Amino acid sequence: MSIAVVMAREPLPATGPSVFLAGPTPRAANVPSWRPAAIDALAAQWTGERPLTILSPESRGGKRAEHYEDQADWESEARAGAGAILFWIPRDLRTLPGFTTNVEFGLDAGTGRAVLGCPPGCPNPERNRYLIYVAHRLGVPVRTTLEETVAAALDLIRGAL
Repeated sequence: MSIAVVMAREPLPATGPSVFLAGPTPRAANVPSWRPAAIDALAAQWTGERPLTILSPESRGGKRAEHYEDQADWESEARAGAGAILFWIPRDLRTLPGFTTNVEFGLDAGTGRAVLGCPPGCPNPERNRYLIYVAHRLGVPVRTTLEETVAAALDLIRGAL
């Protein structure tokens, strides 16, 4: 099946199944992004008849937003319109702290469109404990691998179609 990837600040699609890739974004060139693996997993697991749009808050070609508000506004609008919000949090306080991700999860956990993925083998899994607690209280699916988190997000999308 087909996918389309929309990167930060690119025009958002008006309709169709979509998933937003929420989680910490690398700020240094030597820190690899987890999002390419998530995109590959989504492409491999998507079986819908319509193309799946993957919304990534990372910039195409690494070109950062000129104004902070442009990035924050795009991310807020993209999360609000997404069929599923996939939170993958491989917490590492040195390289992927995810402080903004904590706030976004708090804003989105009650929407019925969030899925939380927290790998227990990440450098700082204890820093995900409260997010997992909140997710369980609100009925947000919690998974421990990226593939399972992708599957849970796609289940939400299929349930909404």
